Amino acid sequence: MNWKDVEWIRSLWPGKLIIKGILDIEDARLAAKTGATALVVSNHGRRQLDGAASSISMLPRVVDAVGSEIEVMFDGGIRTGQDVLRALALGAKSCLIGRAYIFGLAAGGEAGVARAIDILSKELDVSMALAGIRRIDEIGRHVLAG
Repeated sequence: MNWKDVEWIRSLWPGKLIIKGILDIEDARLAAKTGATALVVSNHGRRQLDGAASSISMLPRVVDAVGSEIEVMFDGGIRTGQDVLRALALGAKSCLIGRAYIFGLAAGGEAGVARAIDILSKELDVSMALAGIRRIDEIGRHVLAG
């Protein structure tokens, strides 16, 4: 696929369009320019390129470049509520939780998925409390040490 393909899809699809796999600032700008609703900062678990940058290292750069133009979502390494806090602090508006829900699904079906989400939510609540934060909209880069 290339950016002309994305423009073509956008011309056919009036709904929300989310582009996953953005690790580059120029690609983030192109995603916003093509009319995507959101982008997902993701290296797909480094399955395609084992030398790719980590998603978390690229997240703040992408947010700084396009965060006011397009919703920036995050995917990569979310295992705990503290991971969610970190991604939100770096500017993500939301996080994908692939492995957490898959593990929950494997362990307990639908109830397992609900339990995995509940665990992440409670861990996020504790992490926020330990950082002195009461609301999601209070999370910012100031939360991160150093």
